Amino acid sequence: MISAYLSAYHTHVLILIFIYIILVVSLNLALGYTGLLNLGHVAFFGIGAYTSALLALEGLTYLAAMIAAGLFASVFGYLLVIATDRLKGDYLAMATLGFSFVVYSLLLNLGEITRGAMGIPGIPKPSILGITFLTNDEYLVFVFLICLISVFIMYRIVNSPFGKLLEATRDNAVCLRVLGKNTLSLKYKAMMISAFFAGISGSLYAHYITFIDPTSFYISELILVLTIVIVGGLASIKGSIVATTVIIYLPELLRLLEMPSSVMGPARQAIYALILIAILMIRPRGLFGKVDLE
Repeated sequence: MISAYLSAYHTHVLILIFIYIILVVSLNLALGYTGLLNLGHVAFFGIGAYTSALLALEGLTYLAAMIAAGLFASVFGYLLVIATDRLKGDYLAMATLGFSFVVYSLLLNLGEITRGAMGIPGIPKPSILGITFLTNDEYLVFVFLICLISVFIMYRIVNSPFGKLLEATRDNAVCLRVLGKNTLSLKYKAMMISAFFAGISGSLYAHYITFIDPTSFYISELILVLTIVIVGGLASIKGSIVATTVIIYLPELLRLLEMPSSVMGPARQAIYALILIAILMIRPRGLFGKVDLE
């Protein structure tokens, strides 16, 4: 049993790490590989979580609910690209950030569907082929397998000819259009793939925590995910994986510092921030970054 080697707390942290790896790598696919400065990624995370939770509570099987969560999130990814096609840089960032606030507002105010600020309790644990993942040890194995499959698929995508076109869209979309390529089509395909896997991670999160509310998908989550992408490095799947592990585990390692309880909280946050700043000063492109954020 995994519990013989890991404490319950560390099992919990590992589950969150695997969920966030999917979320972060999917954001890097749009931001790092395609150059889409998308600050609405946390909205896809929330859409996937709510879609999967609501469908599962209506009796749909978990596998179908998870796939539906990814597909529903990808539809919103397509619509977001269509709506922001003429925007670039800071303007695109502000528009996609506005999308996050709109989704948050809808989750908060559509009480008849989402239960608003009260959230959705009692989300069932995943059950596939008669196997229900009730314990954290079982869920850790399950989420690890989904993470492995998801990251492998995204790795193959970015290293395929299609992935090279995404990088060309990021580097020089005008030249790519001169060569006869439809850059709008490439952008919405990249955003839909990115949103799909964000929806998958949202489904995994909802069925693990078994309770979600709109605050789970607010700007604080966006800041965390964007920080991980930048620290790991743009256009680097390896960087996203390493940075997710480091940034989620780092605050827990800082608990080992012997400090009075009255100063431990503020000191941990300050040390955490200083370490992140130091990483970016030493490695301006992040740990394994290949391009700069423009």
